[in-house]
Amino acid sequence: MPDITAYDGNGAPLAPIKNKPATGTPLDMPAATAPAPSDGNVHHIGLLLPLRSASLGPAAELLRAGFMAAYERDRSGFEVTVIDTGDGSSDVLNKFAQAQEEQDIVVGPLSRSAVTAVANSDLVRKPTIALNHPDNRGDARLPAKLLVMGLSIEAEARQVAAWAASEQPGASALVLSAGSPSQRRISAAFKQEWLRQGGKIETMDLTATNGYLSDAELVQLRARLAATPPGLLFAALDADQARQLRVAIGSDLPLYGTSSLNPGAGRGASGPELDGARLLDLPWQVQRDHPQVMVYPQPEQPAERRLTADMERLYALGIDAFRVAREVALRPNAPFTLDGVTGRLAVRFDGDQSVFERTEQAATYQQGVLGTWPPATATTPAALPPAQ
Repeated sequence: MPDITAYDGNGAPLAPIKNKPATGTPLDMPAATAPAPSDGNVHHIGLLLPLRSASLGPAAELLRAGFMAAYERDRSGFEVTVIDTGDGSSDVLNKFAQAQEEQDIVVGPLSRSAVTAVANSDLVRKPTIALNHPDNRGDARLPAKLLVMGLSIEAEARQVAAWAASEQPGASALVLSAGSPSQRRISAAFKQEWLRQGGKIETMDLTATNGYLSDAELVQLRARLAATPPGLLFAALDADQARQLRVAIGSDLPLYGTSSLNPGAGRGASGPELDGARLLDLPWQVQRDHPQVMVYPQPEQPAERRLTADMERLYALGIDAFRVAREVALRPNAPFTLDGVTGRLAVRFDGDQSVFERTEQAATYQQGVLGTWPPATATTPAALPPAQ
């Protein structure tokens, strides 16, 4: 695939994005994901990203690369304008208002604060696909034309809870966390859904120093589990911490987690310690040999270091953001589903609300390697947990 050149809101070219070639062959590459527009019109999409942000610029660049990779594949009838912003809400809102005037669909913004500012404004008059979730707005409803499709660790944790409840009905759960802000959010979301499912739950916060769990607390935990074992464990931990946990307590109890248990290809020590642990992650991360994933190019890895798993997930989000925007343009106000690289995607319109749902891929470690669960066969693709 050639380098992709995008243009900013003033028509100036942005830096080229280099992508590795798609790994599929012509025989196994799927056809275009959607037909060309039947009305013969050109649909204009504005991609609003904080490319000038010191903190979010690299993430925005990866998302832009994924978006443009999908656009290159299915560009017939569409034109994309990349609109770069900084961090400030006023800058984002000014650029957003301009995009609402000039574009048919706006994709963005990316940061939670910027999405919150847009959601609280009266500017959303055309279809807008937000790439993050707004802050808690209580009972306030989102603008009718605002579709929120960001990756959410809370939604992922709730989906894991529903999955674990279906596999371990009536079991009690012990939630383990090392206390980071993201781990607290994962833990709280799992707990909320587990209680909604009617289960019993306890929580335990472990102390982590430089990523290492306290040996003394792990000894105490082992004694606690021997005395009163729960039905299952939910690890709101990272992969290294979950591995330390398993070394300390063994693998007798079912262990569930989120994508935080997957550090990404080539990261973290391999080994059998996490064998049997179950988690959810994006097909982009755990189904690299699936034709629907292989058709898109991989992002170039920086020479000095590999991309983190979270950065690779943002690239995948960019791919699906274009695909969703394309479907919204082709079928205004009509529900649709997509087998995306970030999961099975469903969009519907309930009254004055746009609803987005993502069902991620179930996965498990076997012999130190993360694969789909249940394992795919030549004739049966890996199953996803029930959509919530």
